Amino acid sequence: MTTDTPKMRALGVSVYYGSKRAVADVSIDISREHVTAFIGPSGCGKSTFLRSFNRMNDTIAGARVEGRIELDGEDIHSSSMDVVQLRARVGMVFQKPNPFPKSIYENVAYGPRIHGLAAGRTELEEIVERSLKRAGLWEEVKDRLAESGTALSGGQQQRLCIARAVAVDPEVILMDEPASALDPIATARIEELIHELRGRYAIVIVTHNMQQAARVSQRTAFFHLGELVEYGKTSEIFTNPTVPRTKDYITGRYG
Repeated sequence: MTTDTPKMRALGVSVYYGSKRAVADVSIDISREHVTAFIGPSGCGKSTFLRSFNRMNDTIAGARVEGRIELDGEDIHSSSMDVVQLRARVGMVFQKPNPFPKSIYENVAYGPRIHGLAAGRTELEEIVERSLKRAGLWEEVKDRLAESGTALSGGQQQRLCIARAVAVDPEVILMDEPASALDPIATARIEELIHELRGRYAIVIVTHNMQQAARVSQRTAFFHLGELVEYGKTSEIFTNPTVPRTKDYITGRYG
């Protein structure tokens, strides 16, 4: 398989809440090589579209998805696709940090344990340590693994949620405004982390912060009113967009 084969692919995807169409006929390829940012004004459908990649919209009453979404060429809505397995392969980090009300250790160990990824306690401890290191949190919490995850600061909680996502060895990580609830220092740490994780996982980030999109991504998709308006290299979208609507948004004419 060549490296430019898309990790995930959306083909003519529309998402409805009841009779309201929130996302209209979007097609996009998600590469494993790049961080892809979804930008656009509030309510433009970017988070709704993101959630369709691991079938999180299945949990919303009245929501339905049309079109095809593939993970390594396989239809994620096919009857052979186990949704629990899908969500292990396509992890998610939410806008508001949501650690389990358990110890720091248990937050990270939970997924590998239920998915049977560790043969015993030693292996589980190795996974926890490795995941916390990948999330840039190990040095801060290694002496307090028995403390509650909810006792951490907001930025640490969000890194704990990233450690929890990577602990099950996902292939894709979806991030829905992962830094919007955080202060600038914690935000910078999350952005550094995205750089460090790039290439190891296919990463998609939804952000309303255009500077953040410019800093962390190599591909940017601009959404407006449920449509994918433009998609391309981040540098080109920000400096030389081809669609007037994109230019108007980037230059701050509306938002």
